[in-house]
Amino acid sequence: MDNEFKPALIIVDLQEDFCPPNGALAVAEGRSIAPIINDLLRLPFVKKIATKDFHPPDHVSFASNHPEPHNKPFTSFVTIPNPNNPNETHTSRLWPIHCVQGTSGAELIPELDTSLVDLVIEKGQDSRVEMYSAFEAPFRHPIVKEASSRLAQSLREAGVTDVFVVGLAMDYCVRSTAIDAVAEGFKTYIIGEATKAVDPTEQGWMKTETECENSGVKFITLAGEDLAKVRSMQDV
Repeated sequence: MDNEFKPALIIVDLQEDFCPPNGALAVAEGRSIAPIINDLLRLPFVKKIATKDFHPPDHVSFASNHPEPHNKPFTSFVTIPNPNNPNETHTSRLWPIHCVQGTSGAELIPELDTSLVDLVIEKGQDSRVEMYSAFEAPFRHPIVKEASSRLAQSLREAGVTDVFVVGLAMDYCVRSTAIDAVAEGFKTYIIGEATKAVDPTEQGWMKTETECENSGVKFITLAGEDLAKVRSMQDV
């Protein structure tokens, strides 16, 4: 067994507002992955982290917080400046109101066995910036420290070498979290059976998979050798 192999599981945004039947921004079949994720939580990952979108009511990603006619959920976009450097901008899609702090929609779904989770990270609390990634807002010049989740620090403190990412949604927050995990120096994997996408088409899935792989993320299956390596830690 490789003594340097210390894997972590990151469960991205498995929340009521992202799941049918009543979620404000429900991902098709999003709730169905909970049993798979619970099985993964029983494996000997050295760190098991769940993330939550946790927005204030005035969050920049909510279409209703923008003037007409550029405030249509799903179809309108907004250019967001770095609060600390207006020359750096990020263009983001606008969404319905979702995962507002203190609402039931922001809660992790009850099907997720949170008793097996070591840490819950609440992201997207800075109203000024979009934050798909569980690590940082999408600005680097400089990083918006006020929005940082300190996830990278938590992983490093646990000695993590490899990060396995699951949850919702594959083409947004799972994608961004995995890409940032690579940028932070972790070997990173997305488990295909344990995520669902906003765009459920094969073309949409492959587009996101290619983007992730080009950034160094590896897509794996439950039956693959990478998870077998995690399971083998039970025998050590």
